Amino acid sequence: METRKVLSSLCYFSIFFAGFIFPLAVFIATGDEATKVHAKKSLLSHLIPLIPTPLIVFAVFYDFTNIQDTVPAFTVISIVVLVIIWIVVVIWNIVKGVKVLLAE
Repeated sequence: METRKVLSSLCYFSIFFAGFIFPLAVFIATGDEATKVHAKKSLLSHLIPLIPTPLIVFAVFYDFTNIQDTVPAFTVISIVVLVIIWIVVVIWNIVKGVKVLLAE
C-alpha cells in the first residue's frame, strides 16, 4: 500500500484519535500534492463542528439567564443540531477515508 494513501486516509480517520492536529501536521510536513489536498479537506471537515459552538454558548447563556421553570428549548435544539453535524462529519470522514484506501 502506498504511503500517500495511508497518510491521506489517516487524515480522515484522525477524527477518532487526533482531531485536527494530525491533518494539520500532514499538511505542513508532506510534499506530495495529493496528500496535501486530502489533508486540507479533512482538516476543514474536522473544523466544521466548531461553527455552531458560538450558537450553543449563546443558547446556554440565554436560556439559563431567562429561565422561568421552562425547558431550555434553545439549548436543547442547539445541542441536537450539533450532534447531527457531528454524526454527518464522522460518517463523511469514514467514507472518504475508505475511498482513499480503495482508490487505485
